[in-house]
Amino acid sequence: MTDPRLADCRRLFLRGYELPVRIGVHAFEQGHAQRMRFHVDLWVPLALSTPQADRLSEVVDYDFVRARIRERVAQGPVQLQETLADGILRTLLAHPGVRAARVVTEKPDVYPDCEAVGIEVFGINPGVPSHPGSTG
Repeated sequence: MTDPRLADCRRLFLRGYELPVRIGVHAFEQGHAQRMRFHVDLWVPLALSTPQADRLSEVVDYDFVRARIRERVAQGPVQLQETLADGILRTLLAHPGVRAARVVTEKPDVYPDCEAVGIEVFGINPGVPSHPGSTG
């Protein structure tokens, strides 16, 4: 990322997190859970993620990301990956230590001739100024 608002950040990532999800608009997708993969990147300011005492409480924990995804999935079925990914993104951006996030969702079993179908969404915490030194 070349956005100057992310220059003082480290990127944390979670790759290939799989869960069964009740999702889909097609008749063949409804009535049962299907396998989904989640990939997440978080940009966290170095000032909030550089541990001084080598303790988990000093950084954003990967368990936080997994828990937010599980909580959203547990809320019940959705039709669109966009709806699911947007909800996860909003939840991640609400964490005070997260400056920006990228969420990718994939359904690997929808079509036999594709590795996966999916979407990607990116957002920067709305409280971060657009230009360094500005207030909004």
